[in-house]
Amino acid sequence: MQEYYDLKRGEKGAWLSISSYLFLSSLKLIIAYIAGSQALRADGLNNATDVVASIAVLIGLKISRKPPDQDHHYGHFRAESIASLVAAFVMITVGIEVVFNSFTKLSEHELETPNMLAGYTALFSATIMFGVYRYNLFLAKKIKSSSLYAQSQDNLSDALVSIGAFGGIIGSHFGLSWMDPIAGIIVGLIICKTAFDIFKDASLTLTDGFDSKEIKQIKKGMAKVEGVQEVKDIKARLHGNQILVDATILVHPELTVEESHQITDQVEEYLAEAFHIHHTHIHIEPYK
Repeated sequence: MQEYYDLKRGEKGAWLSISSYLFLSSLKLIIAYIAGSQALRADGLNNATDVVASIAVLIGLKISRKPPDQDHHYGHFRAESIASLVAAFVMITVGIEVVFNSFTKLSEHELETPNMLAGYTALFSATIMFGVYRYNLFLAKKIKSSSLYAQSQDNLSDALVSIGAFGGIIGSHFGLSWMDPIAGIIVGLIICKTAFDIFKDASLTLTDGFDSKEIKQIKKGMAKVEGVQEVKDIKARLHGNQILVDATILVHPELTVEESHQITDQVEEYLAEAFHIHHTHIHIEPYK
């Protein structure tokens, strides 16, 4: 099925993130030790924790590819949403730590002027992570993967962390040593905000929530299908990257069972074509 093929493609994005994080975290920690940069060291540790989040996404994608079984009749697609939650928790933990450490450094006046090698490393890292972010964001939208989207936002946060570290290092060389911790606080808050947004979206999916505007569009479109007199009721929920729709439509009471069934087929074809919804349950009632 197409959804399982898409999930297989999504694993490429997770592997790309893991490889990038492993390389950059090792590079940053080594350069931070040589250059004497606390900001770059924190950035490297941040990437090291991101490896855990990336592995969680990869596991979620692999589990989602498992076909339905006796205990999971709708498949395992929600493993993606659980992976998104794990990524969000890791991100918010890192974000709080960055804010706390930066504030402590600022309040205790622990200000240093690291070697510019640390700044160049941070800028190089930001460039790499922004490229990874763009690739994963493109892939997430292509295959409609919530966990890979969460991963892309984590990639963007890491690029911002590196830019913040670069700005702080540059500032310290111009006598503005306070810029390092201030940048750290701002970046930490950005990470926390991104993590909260991911947590909110994953929680909405896991609690069977659905965008009210989108469901109105789906209902409006279904009502235009030939033979549908009225859409009496419609419910929708997300199951990983799949939309499940349950609807009750009213048709002319004198239609035969076969004719009514043909209308449901037309509704299902319309939903698949217009909204990429391939899992529907249509109930028919007579129009009065």
